[in-house]
Amino acid sequence: MHKKTIIIFAAFLATGTTLHAQQTDTTSFSPDRSDTLQATVFTASRRGNFLSKGKELRTEVISQSGLQKMACCNLAESFENSASVTVGYSDAVTGARQLRLLGLSGIYTQMLDESRPIMRGISAPFGLSYIPGPWLESIQIAKGSPSVIGGSESMTGQVNVEHRKPTDEIPLFLNASVMSDTKTDLNATSSIQLSPALSTILMAHANGNFKAYDMNMDGFMDDPKTRQFNVASRWFYYTPSLQVRWGVSAVIDKRKGGREEYDRKTYSFGSPWGTDIRNNMFDAYLKIGKPLREDQSSSLALVADWSYDKMDAWFGGASYLGRQHSGFANLLYRNQFNESHDLTVGAGATLDRYDETLLRILPGGADNSFPRQRSDLAHGGAYGEYTFHHGEVLSAIVGVRGEWYKGDGFRLSPRITLKYQPSERLIFRANGGRGLRNALPLTDHIGVLSTGKTFTGDWQSHMLEDSWIFGGNATWYLPFMAAYISLDAFGTRFTKQLIVDYEDASGQIAFYPLNGRSYTGSYQADVHLEPFTRFSIDMTARYTDAKTEYRSIGLSETPLSSRFKGVLNIQYKTNLSRWIFDFTASVNGSARVYGFMRDLRDDDGKLIYPHGRTPIYPLLFAQITRRLRGVDIYVGGENLTNFRQKEVILGGKTADGMVDTSSPSFDASAIWGPLMGIRINAGIRLTIWK
Repeated sequence: MHKKTIIIFAAFLATGTTLHAQQTDTTSFSPDRSDTLQATVFTASRRGNFLSKGKELRTEVISQSGLQKMACCNLAESFENSASVTVGYSDAVTGARQLRLLGLSGIYTQMLDESRPIMRGISAPFGLSYIPGPWLESIQIAKGSPSVIGGSESMTGQVNVEHRKPTDEIPLFLNASVMSDTKTDLNATSSIQLSPALSTILMAHANGNFKAYDMNMDGFMDDPKTRQFNVASRWFYYTPSLQVRWGVSAVIDKRKGGREEYDRKTYSFGSPWGTDIRNNMFDAYLKIGKPLREDQSSSLALVADWSYDKMDAWFGGASYLGRQHSGFANLLYRNQFNESHDLTVGAGATLDRYDETLLRILPGGADNSFPRQRSDLAHGGAYGEYTFHHGEVLSAIVGVRGEWYKGDGFRLSPRITLKYQPSERLIFRANGGRGLRNALPLTDHIGVLSTGKTFTGDWQSHMLEDSWIFGGNATWYLPFMAAYISLDAFGTRFTKQLIVDYEDASGQIAFYPLNGRSYTGSYQADVHLEPFTRFSIDMTARYTDAKTEYRSIGLSETPLSSRFKGVLNIQYKTNLSRWIFDFTASVNGSARVYGFMRDLRDDDGKLIYPHGRTPIYPLLFAQITRRLRGVDIYVGGENLTNFRQKEVILGGKTADGMVDTSSPSFDASAIWGPLMGIRINAGIRLTIWK
């Protein structure tokens, strides 16, 4: 038994080493990457969710086994076991999802695909649904101000996804699942070793919602009908003197929400209102790494990426047509002087070209239209990052990035990260830095198009938002039950921000620059226990204090942002993991509602939000997995409490009791809770090994 424990412990250490290599590979192109059969086996044996012990930045990892705890069909559905990230709907009709980290919308979290920035601009509203969960190897959630190497756009942290690798020893992986609401997902990946130096992985995905459901009987579909197809091809060429990675991916997405009878071609004021959205995406990337010394202590790397995004969206009689061409390039040089001193310097540039057209004339005659508008948003500059290690006790990363922003001039983004480990069981981390990003008012807040309200102010501008974030973390690894306790606190302060204000007394949506304070404070505690073999318990509690200063009401709690969240995850595996039982429960705290929601009443005449706040509500998830040789069969349930938000489509009523979508009070964007009730799912995973 003692020998078995040592072997498992060694495998766990190897897993941590592999994870570290994965996170640094796309910038440093380290040859130490563990793209081997052994690494794949270790990955499969990881815990579902855990805090990375070796990282300087506070990083939560959702491993492949964590992704399989629920039938997560895409990235948006992969965070139910994490209290760090909350994912909700942007509105009640489009199916657009947004995550929240540190109490702020996902537009302030930098999304990365193996350290390449993704989900920027037009792709942001639906990007979370374009990354299939079965394609992924892991997700890393880093809080705070990350490395300057990845750019300055992170304001709350980073979410980095790692895909399955070309070097995996898996010629074929298939996954199919279906939910009780008819949503069906199909996935296939195939890793092929073409030669000792060249390998590739091909990935395909298709999903669809084939039947409309209206559980709350308001005449609007609870979830849009969708048809989505994704394909990707990733390549890896490796020799001791050169590493090259490249790939392409494409997405076709069609979704129709609102009233099932909606037809954009025949729509007129008073006819059934709905949405019809069509997205096309294409992306290509190239990474080249060249070691400059035999001991790999020095290297030169180039990362380049180009993407094209097209969105044709109709909201009733309004239409938004958007096109985005984005190019990204990063050239870096790394030199490790010795075990204590490491320096990375580089230069990078990003160019985003947006072509946007909006036709939006409201029933009262208000015109929010604009003809084709081209915006070229560009920024580029140089950076440097110095890393100091004093053995395993102390690490310090100091970086600075200087960039020129078109229309805004030169900006300096300093960042610092400290890690102190006085003993094997105790780790302290501190972090701080500056974040900068260009706002895109309509796509950043796509829910505003699902309203009858008039836009006022700077709703066509792309102002440069500016923020600072500071925080820290303490983790204590206990000497029993493989337990640890982690406490962290982070705060974000905006100096420049685009405010989207629903609080205007005239019922308009006002867009204007921040004139006052906007900040968040996020505090979280995590506990992990393994009381006995193959049984694990994870508990997390998070409290968020988020406030913004509005013109009409002054400094106030950020609306529809819950104050607290608690998550409990329990997993038990039988011997050799033949059976796996997963249970997740969460409690979601109350949030302030908009002023126009305070007087809403239910069918019995009672106030829905008696104190101007949403109710506290629980969510339950469960799944049972039966593992056979190369085949996993699973059955599960989501939202087993059957909790749903009441009155998701707001506005005055017509004679037949339906919401009057031609009224200025019409609003389908005030979403804070689940839209769908209980959903049962079943699926199968087939893995063929070499």
